Formats: sequence, structure tokens, C-alpha cells
Amino acid sequence: MKILVVEDEKKLSGFVEQALKEGGHVVEVSHDGAEGEVLALSGDHDVVLLDLNLPSRDGISILREMRKAGLSTPVLILTARDTVQDRVLGLDEGADDYLTKPFSLSELLARIRALLRRGSSSNAVTDLSYDDLVVDLVSRTVVRGERKIDLTPREFSLLEYLLRNADRVVTRSAIAEHVWDFNFEWNSNVVDVYVNALRKKLESGGESRLIQTVRGVGYSLRTVDAS
Repeated sequence: MKILVVEDEKKLSGFVEQALKEGGHVVEVSHDGAEGEVLALSGDHDVVLLDLNLPSRDGISILREMRKAGLSTPVLILTARDTVQDRVLGLDEGADDYLTKPFSLSELLARIRALLRRGSSSNAVTDLSYDDLVVDLVSRTVVRGERKIDLTPREFSLLEYLLRNADRVVTRSAIAEHVWDFNFEWNSNVVDVYVNALRKKLESGGESRLIQTVRGVGYSLRTVDAS
């Protein structure tokens, strides 16, 4: 899952970002309201975590613009404002949930999972499948045929990205950008290492290969006979 965090408290956003990444999510962070609004309106995220008190642009204004644009991306408000009126305003403007500071990271992660189960976004995808492979993005389970496959959080993120781009060739740099982050060292072989580890798990039951190597470019998730 790709999650946008719009939060100007850098220490807090750092804790949240780390927790989400350890959970296998791809995270984008903005500390500014104007920048956060641009990112939120891109519609490129599965969930948005939104502070209300932001420089340049407040969270309620961002939320209004998202809903005005027809985006139904689930939004979880994170704020120190804890009055009933503040919660009512946020929910009435289109927020899906409201969490006041300070909060525990375990509760935050649980609320994100609940939002995904709820299917708040009409465009939300909660499972992906290809050939005999089925991935549940909410429970984070992977099944190939009748066999359940245990993946690390990073392997799960890699598989999710390949599934979202099934039958297309994705470069190593694109994989690194989406599965790791923008500070990834492009000359590293970590992508190849993770792809090989994922292949072994997907094929350990004698199944056919789904992750194909495109020499000099990257990888593609497709069956051998796919065009």
C-alpha cells in the first residue's frame, strides 16, 4: 500500500514513516500544506494521513479539495485538536477517521487496516491476482494454488508492485523508487537479491515462473507464454 503522510511535526512524521515502512508500506511524506495538497490530489495513494495545523495550507482545506475533486481516498486525520466540534467538522468534510495526538503507533496501524477493510474508496483494491497467485492486501496473505506463502514485508511490497504492473516491464530503478524510497542507491544489487528471494518462495512448490527477467531493463510479472 502507498500511504501519504502530511504532517509538519518532523519527529512525529519520522516515527510514523518508519513504522509504516517496517509494515511493508510505501510512504510519501510532506511537511507543508501546499505541497501536501498537490500530492493528495494526485490520487496516487491508498490512504492519506492528514494533520490539520499545517503551514501554507490547513488540513481541512486539503480535505475539501480532495472531495471536491471526486477523490474518495480514505483520509485519517491526525491532530491535537480534540474537541467534539473539531471531530465533527473533520468527519463532515469527508474524513474517514479521526485520531488525536498523542496516539500509539499500534492504534494508528490498526485504524489504517480498518480503513482498508472498510473499502472507503470506491477505487480501492483489496486483493490482487494473476494466474494461480492471489494476494490479499488487507490481511497481507499470499496464496499460490492451494499453498500459502510467507513473505517478509519488503518481499510483499515488491510482489504487490509487480502485480499492479502485471504484463508490463518495470525497470530496476522504478522498482527501487516504489518499493524502497527516493534515497535508494541505484547501483546496488538489492533489487535483484529481493527478486531472486521472492522467486524462490513463489516457485518452491514446483510452480512455473511468474517473474521474468528482461535483460538490461528489469523485470516483468507474466507467464512464460504471455506476449
